[in-house]
Amino acid sequence: MDSIESRITVKRLHPLFVAEVTGIDLKLPLSRADFRVIWEAFNEHQVLVFRDQHFDDDSQIAFCRHFGELETMIAHPGNDWNPGHISVMTNLGKDGNFLPADHPAMVHRARNEDWHSDSSFKPVAALASMLAARIVPPVGGNTDLASARAAWADLPAERQAALEGLTALHRMTLRDAANDKGYKEEDKQRHVVTHPLVRANPVNGRKALYVGAHAQEIVGMPPEEGARLIEELTVHCTQPQYVYSHHWRDGDAVLWDNRCTLHRATPFETAKYKRKLHRTTIAGKSPDSAFANVPGA
Repeated sequence: MDSIESRITVKRLHPLFVAEVTGIDLKLPLSRADFRVIWEAFNEHQVLVFRDQHFDDDSQIAFCRHFGELETMIAHPGNDWNPGHISVMTNLGKDGNFLPADHPAMVHRARNEDWHSDSSFKPVAALASMLAARIVPPVGGNTDLASARAAWADLPAERQAALEGLTALHRMTLRDAANDKGYKEEDKQRHVVTHPLVRANPVNGRKALYVGAHAQEIVGMPPEEGARLIEELTVHCTQPQYVYSHHWRDGDAVLWDNRCTLHRATPFETAKYKRKLHRTTIAGKSPDSAFANVPGA
């Protein structure tokens, strides 16, 4: 039977967003009361940090499924060209040794250093992503996260009015990687979609800019002009006051809202320190879904 009251505590880690959630082991069955607290915190804080979870893939997948269906990620170097629910962010080969800098997985990882939102190149973009630490370096290798919601709120009203109603074109391949060999050509051609430049959370109505490296043009504008606008807005969203940099500890798991949060990988000494994090991505739902206001929206 579900507990009547949750023992979870939620503590803000940044003045504008991000909270640490304690008092729960996410590998155990989750009560409705506990999930309700997590779901509300997710919508309020955008990014949730859980310590000492020590997931394996099965338990990570099981927890994330509380939010909705998981994406099956297409074949790319991060999953060793095997589509599935887990994408491995690592500088290690299957033998546990360091990968050379020119290995496809390392090239793919380096491109994650651009600010982006996961799966914005899909017709229905991702709700959330979770990264769970397996091996972490002592120095470097942080994950930076930026609040595109706080950045939107700080724009002048006339600027907001000029941006609402615009539509951005998103591509799988990042702007500076037109010849990216990390994805199959047919996937790159298929994953070209449009999304509103400004999105609202269906739970609380709070708006956010929807930009990043996959957003590359504005419908109805010359390509170069649209690209400049998106770059300007991405720079605005990633100013220091809107950014939280997560230094990984063993057992950490970080869940973020892709609808209103940009993120990027940061460098570390890839030939000196080992790093391995496993990512799951929670699928979104169509805006006209009857379930748009419930977990998974």
